[in-house]
Amino acid sequence: MCVMFRRLAGLATGWLCFLGVSVPALAGVVAESIRVGDYQSRTRFVLDLSGPVDFRIFSLANPYRIVVDLPEIAWRFKPTGIPDGKRITGYRYGLFQPGQSRIVIDVSKPVKVSKAFLLSPQGDFGHRLVIDLTDVSREAFLKAVKLTPPPRKEASKEPPVQPPPPRSDAKKPRKKELPLIAIDPGHGGVDPGAHGRYGTWEKNIVLEQARELRRQLLATGRYRVILTRDRDIFVRLRERIAIAQRAGADLFISLHADSIANSKVRGGSVYTLSEKASDREAEALAAKENKADIIAGVDLSEQSETVARILIDLRQRLTKNASVALAKHLVSNLGNTTKMLRRNHRFAGFAVLKAPEIPSVLIEMGYLSNPADEKMLRSLDHRRKIARAIVEGVNGYIEQRQAFNR
Repeated sequence: MCVMFRRLAGLATGWLCFLGVSVPALAGVVAESIRVGDYQSRTRFVLDLSGPVDFRIFSLANPYRIVVDLPEIAWRFKPTGIPDGKRITGYRYGLFQPGQSRIVIDVSKPVKVSKAFLLSPQGDFGHRLVIDLTDVSREAFLKAVKLTPPPRKEASKEPPVQPPPPRSDAKKPRKKELPLIAIDPGHGGVDPGAHGRYGTWEKNIVLEQARELRRQLLATGRYRVILTRDRDIFVRLRERIAIAQRAGADLFISLHADSIANSKVRGGSVYTLSEKASDREAEALAAKENKADIIAGVDLSEQSETVARILIDLRQRLTKNASVALAKHLVSNLGNTTKMLRRNHRFAGFAVLKAPEIPSVLIEMGYLSNPADEKMLRSLDHRRKIARAIVEGVNGYIEQRQAFNR
């Protein structure tokens, strides 16, 4: 799942490689390295580039973050690390939306961007984006946040969660179509998710799993399939729901691979939505997952209350029951294929499960923090087995619902 980086050793290669394969350049300009210099009165953040770029910088509070927006560039870093900084505690980078890359810098206290400029090639250095951060009071930081112009209009701007259709719609004849399955590979782009001991990033492993699951679902000839993302790009939580809703999805399956402090814990699990978590671990996991937008540098100061309101909707309650039925089929089939946690069906308030009319589940395929789980998830053969078990679980659920409707 998602992690906040405190030490950055080896961070660069982890973002750019998956199973030892480097990510090809997506754009003309390449980011070659990041350097951080700590001084008594300031901290300097330097991005080494292959060419000049436009940039825009703004600040976000709660938690303190400095966000740098750039055109879409490629990231090709060599393994580097920095010691614990006086001001910068970590950073993330990646594709935020088509045509736009983003760096999110976590800072431990209020700071201001005292200088930000581009340097042309000189000596052994190429093009550089230089950002100087200096200390300010919290009041001054918050004032700067308010004075910052709003970000450019984003393609993934907060989409509304659509209410269920009026009951009268159910009486209208509908063209018979194959059930549509929405597959949601968690995280992506500037939000990497969990990190395994062997360098595996969650955002990459779940995308590979989603593609394999799509392949197997389509091969049955019984379903249509959409993915909420099909490349390494950030997608906001509410947008993931909206993608499924706009397409008219019949089921929503979110794929994840968590990481926890205890590396001995391993096994998969299936989550469904509940206002009350089934246990503390489920509650903590949902809280961490629901911070994905914060990790990507999204301003959450103005949030719609739509999601909160729909939880009391009757349609949502019916959907929850259907989600539980789907989860039971998935747990049963996954248990025949891969190791599962003792408490393998859990409940928590995951934001991506809150579509009021779409039965939704979140599948944790295993723990990347466990060497055995990570090794298996890196195996194509194992991912194929997981996909097959999910397909069988979906088949069982659909057949049960069709029999009930008859």
